[in-house]
Amino acid sequence: MSDPAPLPLPASPVTHRRATARQWVAAARPRTLPAAVTPVLVGTGAAAALDGLAWVPALLALVVSLALQVGVNYSNDYSDGIRGTDDDRVGPFRLVGSGAAEPRHVRDAAFACFAVAGLAGLAVVALSGSWWLLLVGAASVAAAWYYTGGKRPYGYAGLGEVFVFVFFGLVAVLGTTYVQAGRIGGSAVAGAFCVGFLACAILVANNLRDVPTDAIAGKRTLAVRLGERRTRTLYAGLVVGAFVAALTTVPRHPFAALVLLAGVLAQRPLRTVLGGARGRDLVPVLKDTGQLELLTGALLALGLTL
Repeated sequence: MSDPAPLPLPASPVTHRRATARQWVAAARPRTLPAAVTPVLVGTGAAAALDGLAWVPALLALVVSLALQVGVNYSNDYSDGIRGTDDDRVGPFRLVGSGAAEPRHVRDAAFACFAVAGLAGLAVVALSGSWWLLLVGAASVAAAWYYTGGKRPYGYAGLGEVFVFVFFGLVAVLGTTYVQAGRIGGSAVAGAFCVGFLACAILVANNLRDVPTDAIAGKRTLAVRLGERRTRTLYAGLVVGAFVAALTTVPRHPFAALVLLAGVLAQRPLRTVLGGARGRDLVPVLKDTGQLELLTGALLALGLTL
């Protein structure tokens, strides 16, 4: 009589190391930070065009935007990590998915960033006297968390681009203009669309890279829903749309045509995406698109100011 088969051993818990400072910085995803800086630049340029430039509210708006961006990145790290979405990842380093940090520590880091954004937002609201903006700020923080957090994250339902366009485009640009000038104009709206389109292009490139793994993990991003071919077309349309939106300001602000100089930076990511690159070959597109957004925004802000 043969020996009975050995009972399976219980699965070993994930061993979490103590994440290094460099790993925390990497997980903050510095390449996405242009999406936080650019709307403040453009919003400030639009405020200057309205003769309402004010440096203190502008700097506070920058703190809000940067803190929200890093908070979103840590929140995504935490939520995707505990769901197992990052178990087979080809993109940038993640703290939870790699086992480098305890999930609760990453969650707490996200909340700390949201707290910084809230305090800076409270200060800028107090300076502007527009207390209704507190509701906008609260909505921004809630949207940042529920992108991948909560029981029904809308980022898993293909609505991530809506969040990015609204909050890192319309809200960030128009809010920056309003807290400085006390009003907004057509140039601010055009700038908000320009920035929103390019911020969405960064997310589209990110999700295009992750289509195979997201589909397996049940993360129904817009890229998963559209498929790779249409997602590549969407990326190109967002880049082109950003330049069109910026150029609508030229009749009133001729120097806004400077944004055309940024077209040089658009060539490489467009060739990569439209050329059919997949997986790790799409990683540089995030950096390229971030640089494109930052340069486009800086040139548009300069053009609106002159």
